[in-house]
Amino acid sequence: MIVNQWVPAAHKGDAIGDSARRVRALLRGLGHQSELFALTIDEELNGDVRPFTDVASTAGDVTIFHFALVSSMTEAFTRLKGRRVVQYHNVTPAHFFAPYDPAIFRLAALSRQDLDTLVGFTDLALGDSEFNRRELDSLGFPCTGTFPIAIEPERILGAPRRPALERFLDDGLTNFLFVGRIVPNKKIEDHIRLAEHYKRYVDTAYRFVFVGRTDGVPRYYDMVRALVLEYQMPSDRFLFTGPVSDVDLAAYYRTATVYLSLSEHEGFCVPLLEAMAADVPVLAYASTAVPDTLGGAGVSFFPKDLEMAAELLGELAYNEALRRQIIEGQRRRVQDFGDARIRRDLIRVLQEVGC
Repeated sequence: MIVNQWVPAAHKGDAIGDSARRVRALLRGLGHQSELFALTIDEELNGDVRPFTDVASTAGDVTIFHFALVSSMTEAFTRLKGRRVVQYHNVTPAHFFAPYDPAIFRLAALSRQDLDTLVGFTDLALGDSEFNRRELDSLGFPCTGTFPIAIEPERILGAPRRPALERFLDDGLTNFLFVGRIVPNKKIEDHIRLAEHYKRYVDTAYRFVFVGRTDGVPRYYDMVRALVLEYQMPSDRFLFTGPVSDVDLAAYYRTATVYLSLSEHEGFCVPLLEAMAADVPVLAYASTAVPDTLGGAGVSFFPKDLEMAAELLGELAYNEALRRQIIEGQRRRVQDFGDARIRRDLIRVLQEVGC
C-alpha cells in the first residue's frame, strides 16, 4: 500500500518535518511504500523530500496531511481519491500577534479558516495531542483521534560534545533553558518577570538561556529586550542564541539545570520531551497541550503565579532528592513516545481508515 505524507514546508530541525520523516521510516518498515512531499524544501533535504509538484504526490492509497498553516495543499487535499487523514499540529490564535505584526495576525486567522474547509473531506482527523483533538471535535470533524509527534532523542543524546560552549555555560551560574521561537504565545516576557522574583527571593547566580529564532516577530523581541532594561537587570543573564545546530542544542540541554516553559499556547511542545530525554527537570505552566505532553511528568503549575514559580524553580535547581524523583518520572514518560508506540498507533490509524 502507498501511504504518503504532505507537509507545507520541509525544514531540517522543524518538529513537524522531522516527525514526518520518522513516520515515513516506520511506514516503510511496516512494508508500505511511503514518500514525503512538500511545497518548500530545505536544500539539504533535496532528494530526501520530494516536491509537491511531483505527480506521485496524489497517488497515495492513504495521504496524511500535516496541517499547521494555510497553503495550497488544503484545497488539493480535498480532491484526492484515496483515503485522507489530517494530522493537526495547531494554529496559534491570531490574537497573540495583534499588538506586534498585522501580517502574521492575518496569516493565523486565515489558517484557522483554512482548517475549517477540511471538515467533511477527511476520513480521519488526528490531533497530535488531546488538546488538538478536542479542537477538531469543536470544529465538526466527524471522526477524530490522537497521533503524537514522533521525536528522535538521539539527535540530542547522541550529539558530540562541544567543550568550549560547555565551559562557557559552566561558569557558576545556574542555567534555566527555553527552546523555541521568540514569539508572543511563548510569553518570554514572563521569563523576565520570573527572573526578577527569582533573584529577589531565591538566588542571584542565574542565567536564562533562550535557544531559537528571534526574527519571527521583531517588535515582540524588541519588547522583551526592553523589559530587561526596564527592570535594570544584567543583560548577560539573558542569552538569546538564535537558531543553533543540533550539536550546540545538545550542549545547551546538557548544561541546563531546569527547562522552563511559561507558554500560553502549545499544540504539543516537542522541547518538553527533548528536555525530559536529556534528564533536565521540567517546570511548565499548565496551558493548552502542555499537560497532555507532560502526562504527569515534570512539574506543572496553574494559575500563573510567578512568585510561586520562582520558588518551584529554586527547588528544582537545588533539591537533589526532588530532582532525582522528577527525572525518574520523566524517563518513564519519554518511553511513551518511542518507536514501538508510534508503530502501534500507525497500524491503528491505517485500520481506522479501512486499510
